[in-house]
Amino acid sequence: MAGIFILLFYYFLGTLLSYLTGNFIPGSIFGMLLLFLSLVFHIIKSEQVRSAATFFLNHMMLFFIPLGVGLIASYTLISKYLTAISIASAGSTVLVVAVVGVIAQKMESKHHD
Repeated sequence: MAGIFILLFYYFLGTLLSYLTGNFIPGSIFGMLLLFLSLVFHIIKSEQVRSAATFFLNHMMLFFIPLGVGLIASYTLISKYLTAISIASAGSTVLVVAVVGVIAQKMESKHHD
């Protein structure tokens, strides 16, 4: 039970930081970074959040239900810009795959040297 409170604490702390910085970076991202750093520097132990994190990961599909409902409710808007959305999605996917491939090759070459 304490794990849920720890995760919520970091989420709300990240949301506060996001608000204070003008919402440039989403609060959930700030919260995840703070939680990661807390785990790396042993401020909290992974055992404290393991059960809560496992629960959320096992039930992750439930968090996508509101997204699906929102997509269905916005069907007319999405259909209006479907070509642009498709091009942006395909372009960003190709870009991510290319960047990850280049980074993986550089890391692999350093590993063999």
